[in-house]
Order: sequence, then C-alpha cells, then structure tokens
Amino acid sequence: MSTADSARSWEAWKPRRLSELHRTRVSPRPRILIVSPTLADANTGNWRTAHRWARYLARDFRVRIASDWRGEPADALIALHARRSATAIAAFAATGRPVALVLTGTDLYRDIRDDRDAQRSLELASRLVVLQSQGLGELSPSLRARSIVIEQSAPALAPAAPRRRTFDLLMVGHVRPEKDPMTVVRALARLDDAPSRHLRLIQVGGMLDPALGARLREAAGRDPRIELRGAMPHPATRALIRRSRLLLLPSLIEGGANVLIEAVTSGVPVLASRIGGTTGLLGDDYAGLFPPGDDAALAALIRRCRDDPAFLEHLRAHCARCALRFTPERESAAVLGLAHNLLPAERARVAPAPSLRNARR
Repeated sequence: MSTADSARSWEAWKPRRLSELHRTRVSPRPRILIVSPTLADANTGNWRTAHRWARYLARDFRVRIASDWRGEPADALIALHARRSATAIAAFAATGRPVALVLTGTDLYRDIRDDRDAQRSLELASRLVVLQSQGLGELSPSLRARSIVIEQSAPALAPAAPRRRTFDLLMVGHVRPEKDPMTVVRALARLDDAPSRHLRLIQVGGMLDPALGARLREAAGRDPRIELRGAMPHPATRALIRRSRLLLLPSLIEGGANVLIEAVTSGVPVLASRIGGTTGLLGDDYAGLFPPGDDAALAALIRRCRDDPAFLEHLRAHCARCALRFTPERESAAVLGLAHNLLPAERARVAPAPSLRNARR
C-alpha cells in the first residue's frame, strides 16, 4: 500500500474510530452512593458493611460513602437503615433513580413495625436486602418479592494460641441496650473459677449509652475478672477475637452481626442469644444458643464449654461449617449483582476503555 493509500485509509478510519473511542472513554462507570448512618469514626457494624461493600463495588462502579445524600450526582443509592437514612432515601427516590435498602437489626425487629419513616423507606426502595435468611420472615409477602439475602463475610484467619492461664470470654460491641451486656455480667457472677481454668471476660466497644456504661464500669470494679478495653481499632479487635476461647453475643436485636462472622471465620465458637438475626446465620439447631436475657442458661453454657472440651469442639465444628458461607468471594459477587441489577442495562454494563496506543495499531 502506498503512502497516499495509507493516509487515505487513516483518514477514512479516524473519524469513525476516534468517535467510537471518544464515546467509550467519556462513558464513565456508573456512580453509586452508599449512605450509612455511621461513618469511620464510629466503627460500627453499619460502617464496616458500608466500607466492605464499597471495596467490592469499586471494581465496576465509582463509589462514595456518606451519611446523607445532598444532591450530588449518583446513578443509584444503597442505604443502610430504613429509619435513620429515611430522608436520603425519600429524596433520592423522588428523582426516579433506584434505591437499595439494607435492613439492619433495629429495622427488622423494631422500627418497621411502628415507625412511619422506616415503613416509608420500605415502600420507596427498589430492592430490599436482609443480611440473614430469617430476616425475610419479618417482611410482608409483597416486600419479600423484591428482597434478597446477602450474607456478610470476613477473611478466614487461623485461630491464635489462646492464653493458658485464663479461659477468655470476649464480648464485642458498643454498649447500648440492644446489645444487653449485663446478661453476660450476671452470668459471670454465677460462675466460680475452676482451679486451673480461671475465667476472664474482655469487653470491647465504646459506651454509647452512658447509664448502661456506668453499670458496666461498676460491675468491673466489683469483679476483677472483667476487663473493659473500650473502643479498639478493627485489626486489633480481630486479633483479640482469634485469641479468645469464646465470643459472647447476648444481643436482643441483631440484623446479622459482623462480629459473629469474624469469630467463626477465625475458628472461634460463639455463645449467642436465640434471636432471628443469629439463628439465621448459625441455624436453629446450634447448641450454643440461650434465651435472650437468660443469664442462668448462659452461665451453664460457659461452664460446659470450659469444663467439657468435647462440647467446645462440637460448637467449633458447627461454626466452621457455617463459616464456609461467609467468604468475601460470595459476598462480593452478591453485592455486585445487586448493584448491576439496580441499574438499566446500558448503565450497568460499561465496557472497559481501550488504550489509545492499542487503538492506533
């Protein structure tokens, strides 16, 4: 081909190909806003979910986390908490763009029953997400039809060698009535130490409820086996979970506790209150459950775990089977599927832009 022919070929190609390339490159990835009622400084379960989902979504979308929506550009909204994010959900839904609502424990087991803002959020959401399968049972059939289950995850970690001098019990969660920490305190008071297996209760989390926090401090002052560590960075908390014998989860309300998943994916069994948010993750047949608020039943389970290694291993094996579901790969695929299905096909599937160098060859 002559030089003139090459030039004509380039000129014929250039308007069409550069136009296509320009359209490809200026069609940016869709924007998703995640609204969480708490952000990084609070380090709550809502924030941990929002932060983790933002990482997953960043593969295909431009993602931002905020505590509200103030009119900034976004193609879809993912909101945590029906009541506390109600203003953002109503404003964004009014634009005609899609909203996914992730239902927390206080949503499912309290607010949606009698709070009008929470109920309005349910009606406005294009898609509802529950974090464990039993959450679906709290929704009406019409709401269930547009609901999905996305179980949360944590990277698997090998359990660390536990402390030998003490049998360590760990309670993780900011102190507020829904977490019911005093049931654990009362259970511990029922237990005498065995000669070689001294109990130690370690509490991690900020004192969000001042009155309840004061009661917990008073209890720690009376019982030297209780250690209050307060709020801790997430990596340090996960390291502490790995070294514990048991995680205690006495909550009255849970949507699907992050900390439970972090424990079982670290090889640490859980003693938990028998509530929907927990049985939805561990199953109704899990032997480490006790009635909410029943400190005598919890004390009996702690004693059995301490004194019967076979029972403790039975709980560990059950939790290990459950942990197979709580992988980042499964959660990531589900979250990306949620986001892509929220958006129109032409916005959800944006082809990667080719490099200019390759296009000119």
